[in-house]
Amino acid sequence: MDHKELYSGLIRLHILHHAVREPIFGLGIIEELARHGYKLSPGTLYPMLHDLERKGYLHSTEERSGKHSRRVYRATPLGKEALEDAKQKVRELFGELFEDHS
Repeated sequence: MDHKELYSGLIRLHILHHAVREPIFGLGIIEELARHGYKLSPGTLYPMLHDLERKGYLHSTEERSGKHSRRVYRATPLGKEALEDAKQKVRELFGELFEDHS
């Protein structure tokens, strides 16, 4: 059974986490998420990035390198605040998921 719908929030938190630490771009974040076991296609990732930007969590700019350009995303102050709030919720959930019931 596929449980991907449960992971979409976690993927968004991963994206925000990395965008707070450093500028990110599509292929780079796809590769980073793959290291965590998430297999995302560009058709799944880019709508997520656009949604996070539309909601004010990310800001993007186009960066050129010679003939090539790519869209680079950085967390906004709202994105940083949202990530800090989410960290507390994740800590609480982690505690509940892994507390010892013996």
